[in-house]
Formats: sequence, structure tokens, C-alpha cells
Amino acid sequence: MKMLLIGGNGQVGHALLGRLAPLGHVVATTRSGRLPDGSPCLAADVADTEALARLVAQEAPDLVINASAYTAVDRAQEEPELAHRINAQAPGALAGACARAGIGLVHFSTDYVFDGTATRPYREDDAVAPLGVYGASKWAGEQAVRDSGAAHKIFRLCWVYGPRGGNFLLTMLRLGRERDHLRVVSDQVGAPTCAARIANGVAKAITAQPALSGTWHLSAEGETSWHGFAQAIFQGAVERGLLSQAPRLEAISTDQFPTPARRPAYSRLDTSRFQRDFGLHIGDWREGLDEVLDALAALSRGP
Repeated sequence: MKMLLIGGNGQVGHALLGRLAPLGHVVATTRSGRLPDGSPCLAADVADTEALARLVAQEAPDLVINASAYTAVDRAQEEPELAHRINAQAPGALAGACARAGIGLVHFSTDYVFDGTATRPYREDDAVAPLGVYGASKWAGEQAVRDSGAAHKIFRLCWVYGPRGGNFLLTMLRLGRERDHLRVVSDQVGAPTCAARIANGVAKAITAQPALSGTWHLSAEGETSWHGFAQAIFQGAVERGLLSQAPRLEAISTDQFPTPARRPAYSRLDTSRFQRDFGLHIGDWREGLDEVLDALAALSRGP
């Protein structure tokens, strides 16, 4: 199977490179034409929707995986047109090209399509109500993929992190080395989900049910707040020698940490459908955190 992976340098895209390789030939793209390790790949600007459609036709893959996205939640409030072009128009162009070629598309969305007022984990058919431009653009992307007529798998993700890129875990480790006191929001709840486990789940889903179309929630089990996540990060980092000591953490409310974009207060995703349809789940959020911290500790020790 030939797979065209759009966005091979993002957190999920980079993790997918290794997980998809056993399934066939992976052709990756980045905007620069270089992968994170410096090796060459195809250059593709996801803001150029016409070029994306041409790329699908030229490469003639058996499956397209769109791992690219505009993820700057706060900046999206100032750049709504760019966020919409990348998160909605680009997936629509890819899906349209896939429909014309008679091939499938894998696409990723977000818990930010919900407003966070639920009292139980969100199901796939719950009403959406994005709080900001980012969530609205991702919801529009979902709709564009569904409306295209292409076979598709849409996976909604939650609180993604990993050993590379820009994410909460790496930010906390950096700040933990620089400061002895940190204030972290404690009234937003979700399930931190590591990119490697997402990639593993996607690869297995493609293998288990290649022809199945739909939308699934793909996130870790369990829940915590950003403050609780930070506590677990620092405890694990100290145990592995990544930090000499943990900073003092102060729990604060969302109101005490204003941001341009509003965040959902509750981001838990119900993964029952994913487990039922594909016969697997990706484990508790703490297990994923241990794996990422172990990987970072191994890197810090060197060969």
C-alpha cells in the first residue's frame, strides 16, 4: 500500500512515519521538503489547496493521511482566514481529490469542537459548539471531509504531546529548569494523549477496518487537569534525572490565566466507539506519559 502522509514533521505526523512503515510505502510531505531528521521528502504548503489536490493526483496513493493542522489556538483568533484555510479548506481539497481518485482519507480533529460544558465524556454524536476560531475551523474541516464523498476516517484527539515539537510536556520541562515556582490552571480537565500511542492506534485501525468510514474519538483513558498533568510530569522527570528538583506548583483558575481564546473546561472524549469498531484502546494517560519520559531520559543519556 502506498500512503501519502501530509505533515510529516508534526507531533502526530512524525510518530506516524514509523507506525505506518510496516503497512507499505510512505511518501511524506513537509512545508520545507525536509523531515525532522534532515532527510528529504516532498515539499507541500497546506495553505495552497490547489497544489494539494494536484499532489494527490500526481502521487496516486492508495490512502492519504492528513496530519497537518493550524494548531496555534490563541493566534487563530487573530488569523482566522489562515486557520480556516489550513484546517478546513485544505482537508476539503484533499478529500475532494481522494473522492475523485476513489481512495480513502485519514484526518484528525480535536476536542475543541465541543464547548466543555458536559459532565460525562463526549461522544461522537454529541452536539458541537466551538468556543473559538481554532475549534470552529477544525469542525469546518470535519464537515468538508464528510461532504466530499470520500471514504474517510476522522479521529478527534485530546491534549496531544510527545518528545518533540511544541507541547505542554516539553514546555513544563523547560520552565521547570528555569523557575522554582509555576502557576498552572487546575479547572480544565482532559486526557493527555501521547502522539506515539495515537499513531499506533491509527495504524491498527487502518489495518483492522480499512474500508470503514466514520468519526472516532481517539484519546487516552483517565483524566486530569493541566495542574495534575504538570505534577505528574515533574514527579516523573525528577525520578528519571531529567530535572534535579521539581518546581513548586500553584493551582490557579482559568480566570487567573486569561488567554485570547477560550478553552473547554471539560475535554474528556468517550472512546467506546473506537474500542468497539477496532477492538483496541490506547491505555491510560499515565502509561503514555511514562513512555515519553523514558524516551526523553534515554535520549539525555546518549548512546
